Amino acid sequence: MSYVEVPGAKVPIRMWTDPATVEDSAMRQLQNVATLPWIKGLAVMPDVHYGKGATVGSVIAMRGAVCPAAVGVDIGCGMSAVRTSLTANDLPGDLSRLRSQIEQAIPVGRGMHDDPVGPGRFHGMATAGWEDFWGRFEGVAEAVKFREERAVKQMGTLGAGNHHLELSFDTEGAVWLTLHSGSRNIGKELAEHHIGVAQKLSHNQGLVDRDLAVFVSDTPQMAAYRNDLYWAQEYAKYNRSIMMGLLKDVVRKEFKKAKVTFEPEISCHHNYVAEERYEGMDLLVTRKGAIRAGTGDLGIIPGSMGTATYIVKGLGNEKAFNSASHGAGRRMSRGAAKRRFSTKDLEEQTRGVECRKDSGVVDEIPAAYKPIEQVMEHQRDLVEVVAKLKQVVCVKG
Repeated sequence: MSYVEVPGAKVPIRMWTDPATVEDSAMRQLQNVATLPWIKGLAVMPDVHYGKGATVGSVIAMRGAVCPAAVGVDIGCGMSAVRTSLTANDLPGDLSRLRSQIEQAIPVGRGMHDDPVGPGRFHGMATAGWEDFWGRFEGVAEAVKFREERAVKQMGTLGAGNHHLELSFDTEGAVWLTLHSGSRNIGKELAEHHIGVAQKLSHNQGLVDRDLAVFVSDTPQMAAYRNDLYWAQEYAKYNRSIMMGLLKDVVRKEFKKAKVTFEPEISCHHNYVAEERYEGMDLLVTRKGAIRAGTGDLGIIPGSMGTATYIVKGLGNEKAFNSASHGAGRRMSRGAAKRRFSTKDLEEQTRGVECRKDSGVVDEIPAAYKPIEQVMEHQRDLVEVVAKLKQVVCVKG
C-alpha cells in the first residue's frame, strides 16, 4: 500500500498502515506530535504502536529542534546481520550446545563482562577511533559520568526485553547471524537525564504533552544533548560490532572444520537522530522504531522469536523521509501478553527454534507481535526484500 494522510494540526500525518488499526493511545501521541511548532513532517511506519514518551514507529522531521523522548531511552538501538559460509547441512540436529556457548560468551539481561572487551580482541576488526571514542566520554553529562565503569563492562552485552541474538537460514539454506541491541544502561541514563532537562525549559511549558519537550538550536542544552546523543549512538554501534565479533568467535570454534567465513556486516540504528535535507530544508530527523531506507540502504526488519526476519534494501521514498519499519511491532503490551499466554503457548509458537521457553520470556511470544508479512506488505514502496530469514537459534535477554 501507499500511505494514507490523516490531518494534523501543523502537518499531515502520513501513515503506511490503516489508521483504523492504530490504538487510540498511539494516535493521540501522533496528533500531539503534529502540534509541535518546529515540526515539518511526520511519517508513521506499519509497525506503529504506543510507546513511552513518543510513538514507536514514528519518523519526526523538525527544523531547529529535537525531542529526546522521541528518540527513546535506548539511544542507538538497532540491528546487525552477517551472512556466513555455513549452510543448513553444517548444523547439528541438537542446537542446545550452540545456544549455551553463545550465552556463555555474551552476557544477557543486566549482565556485563568481567573485563572490558574492545575491538582489538578480534582479528580484522578496525580499532581506529576506539581510544578517541572513550576519550569523549569526559564530555558527557556530569550526572552520568559515575557510570563509566559499568558502561565499559557492558560494552559487548545484549540487554533484555526484545533484544536477541539469532542463527537463521535464508531461503537458499545459508546461515546468517543477526543481533538486536543498543546503548545499554549508559544510553538510558543519558536519555533520562536530558529528557528531564528539556521538560524544565520555558519554551516547553505550553506543550500539549510534556513528554514532547524539545531542545532548540543555538542553545547550550541542545549542544549538550547532541554531544551525548551522538556519543551514545556510537556506543550502540560499537556494542553491536563487538557482540558480533564474540558471536563469530563462537561459530568459528563450534564449526572449526568448516573454516567459516563471513560476508560484510549489515548494521542499522532504529532509535536515533540524523541530520538530513528535504525540500530544501536542513532537518533533524528522529526515527523511533524505524530504520533509514534511502535508495540502496541495507536494513534489517525482524518479526519475533518465532517468525521471519527480512534483509531489505531501501527504495528512497522521501514521503517517508527515506524510512521503513524496524520490525513487526507489538500488538499487545508485555503485561497483556503475560496474562493471555502460557509457557505451553510459547513452546507451540517457537517449535523448531532452540530458545528459552520459560515464563521469563512469555512477553516476547510471537503472538504478542503484529504479523511480519502484513507489515512488509504495507511498505512495499519503502523497501525491497533482499533475503528472508527464519531463525533456528534464538538467545533472549
